[in-house]
Amino acid sequence: MIREINLENWSRRRQFEFFKNYDYPHFNISTNIDIAEAYHYTKNYSISLFKTILFVSLKTINSIPEFRCRIRENSVVEHAVVHPSFTVSVENDQFSFCNSDFDVNIHQFFRNAEQAIQAVKDNPFIQSDSGQDNRVYITCIPWISFTGVMHPINLHPVDSVPRLAWGKYIIEEESVKLPYSLQCHHALADGYHAGLFFNRFREIIRSPETLFSG
Repeated sequence: MIREINLENWSRRRQFEFFKNYDYPHFNISTNIDIAEAYHYTKNYSISLFKTILFVSLKTINSIPEFRCRIRENSVVEHAVVHPSFTVSVENDQFSFCNSDFDVNIHQFFRNAEQAIQAVKDNPFIQSDSGQDNRVYITCIPWISFTGVMHPINLHPVDSVPRLAWGKYIIEEESVKLPYSLQCHHALADGYHAGLFFNRFREIIRSPETLFSG
C-alpha cells in the first residue's frame, strides 16, 4: 500500500524543497553498535547472525515513516512497508543482489531470506530494481571493520532509497562492536531520524530472546 504525501501540509516541506535538487543529496552516518547479546545468543543456538541483523535492520527502518518515503519526480510517496534488497556472495568472488520480503515474524522472515538467497546462488545475476522503490539497499562487508562508507546512487532520475551497511565486528572484552552505516536522502530524513534508527536498533538487538520467542 502506498499513500502520496500532501506536500503543502508536510512538516518536511522546507527541507524537501531545499535538498531535492542537490547534486549529491544523500548523507551518511556510521557508528559502532554493541551486538554482544545477539552475537552470543546466535552462537549458542546456531542461528544466523547475518539474518538476525538483517531482520532487526528492517524491523527498525519500517518503524520510522521517513525511511519508508520515496521521491517520485516532484511528489513524495510513503510505503506501508519496505523490503530488503541485499548483496549475496556468489562464485568467483562476485556478488548478486537478492530481493526478499519483510515479515514481522522473524521465523517467516528467515524462511523468505533463505529461499531468496538460494535462488540467487542457483542463478547469479545483477538485478535492476527499476520501479521498485519499496526496497532498502543493504550490504554486508565482513572482511573489514570500516569507519565510513559511500554508496553509489543514481542522480537522474532521483534515487531516494536508503542504504544500510555493516562490516566485520570487533570483540573487545565484554562488547562486540559492529560497524554500521546508514545512508539516506536528506530531503526525506536528517540526523534526528538517523538517531532514532540507531537507538531503536540498539534497543531491539540487545534482547534477541524476545525476537525468537514468538
